[in-house]
Amino acid sequence: MSGHISFDPSSVLLPEGHLVGGQLLRGEGGIAVHAPSDGSVRGHVPEADAGLVDRAVCNAADAQRNSGWASCAPRERTRVIRRWAALLEENRVELARLESVCSTRPIRETLDWDVPFTAEGIRFFAEYADKLGGEVAATQSSLLGMTISEPYGVVGAIAPWNFPLVMGSWKVVPALVAGNAVVIKPSEMTPFSMVYLAQLAIRAGLPAGLFNVVQGTGAVAGDALSRHPLCGKLTFTGSTRTGIAVMKAAAESGPKPVTLELGGKSPQIVHDDIRSVEEVAGRVFRAFTGNAGQVCVTGSRLIVHRRVADELVERILAMTRNVTPGPTWRGDTGYAPIISAPQSARIEQIVARSLATGAVAMAPLERLAVEGDGCFLSPSVLTGVTAQTAAVQEEIFGPVLTVQTFEDEEEALSLAAHPVYGLAAGVHTSDLGRAMRAVRALKAGTVWVNRYGRSADFVIPTGGFGGSGIGKDLGRQAVEANLRHKSVLMAFGA
Repeated sequence: MSGHISFDPSSVLLPEGHLVGGQLLRGEGGIAVHAPSDGSVRGHVPEADAGLVDRAVCNAADAQRNSGWASCAPRERTRVIRRWAALLEENRVELARLESVCSTRPIRETLDWDVPFTAEGIRFFAEYADKLGGEVAATQSSLLGMTISEPYGVVGAIAPWNFPLVMGSWKVVPALVAGNAVVIKPSEMTPFSMVYLAQLAIRAGLPAGLFNVVQGTGAVAGDALSRHPLCGKLTFTGSTRTGIAVMKAAAESGPKPVTLELGGKSPQIVHDDIRSVEEVAGRVFRAFTGNAGQVCVTGSRLIVHRRVADELVERILAMTRNVTPGPTWRGDTGYAPIISAPQSARIEQIVARSLATGAVAMAPLERLAVEGDGCFLSPSVLTGVTAQTAAVQEEIFGPVLTVQTFEDEEEALSLAAHPVYGLAAGVHTSDLGRAMRAVRALKAGTVWVNRYGRSADFVIPTGGFGGSGIGKDLGRQAVEANLRHKSVLMAFGA
């Protein structure tokens, strides 16, 4: 199986350009796209300036206004979007290779999870097209009051590099289902799969121009998109600092709604009544090493009862020694590279600062030897930390777990609190009352109990509190966020 799904990265045909009005626009030179697996340059994309972004947004506005997409029977939108999901599955191998070639996502995972998960998510959102129309209000009998749902027109989206296909689709599909057009800027480090996703949408029957892709940096293309007056709504996933910049730029070009899924520093609380230390150890390990820790909801802070701490940590340490790093195009790779050399250096610097202030590396952060100039870091476990330790305070976005211990529930919840972030949290206990008290007390947009990570239940929204963001991806809320509501009050008679 592993040999069968491996591929030669040089054999992948890369869509190197912007996609505007259904046309692939190739430019001269542009941004070099490096494969984090070996550091090689695998392609280039042209960088959009403010003029190109304006062209893409205006094209999207014209398409949304003139294509009939927003005014057609909602079930017709459903049919087009369902055909789109089917095309993803038909072209699963090609799309998975595009996702893996220059990202941190191993081909085994993009084939088995990223592409199928994206296709199923598209189907989920498609079914909302005819179910969110508005409602009749209670008024006096001589009046008719109602609210009517309408699309914003153009939604501007900025997607992250860690799950380019999955998280990009979370932004695009609900907006299209609601009748909007979308202009999306993928990360310049992972630009290719989003172009192909848009091309498949057009093949499925989506009018050209409703889904435009602009390439470039956040400082130029992302800023221009955030400021564009024809973008009625913005959605962004990334760091808290950049999210603040997006929100500020959006406000300066006129008030508009913004959905932000931002940073996290998510705790995992483990009580001493867990039924299986081994099972929980595996759960905790996967929660901080999945995608080499490059996940917004990474469970990077272990808060464990003293009675089970030693045994739990020992089991986790044993797992850190058994990862299988390798290029993302190898079918037997089970552990991802770090996206870039600067990000790898940043992770190492945070760990070094933590060690300098008293942290102890039970599993040291080390560079793993893999052929080429890729960036691979071993899973690291730090004990002896406090609330002021850098690795506890800062979002690392790497495979680093900090360990703190507690004696009672109050202490556990106090340690779990973070002054900035509130994206996700995990609670591991066999006591239902204890679990529900934690669910109520934790300041986090998502709380998992006796698991850590999303399921394929797209109906459950995701999003953070505080510095972790505003609004929700997934669920009914994701579609509703792409609709504005008009109030109507009608008197009978002239």
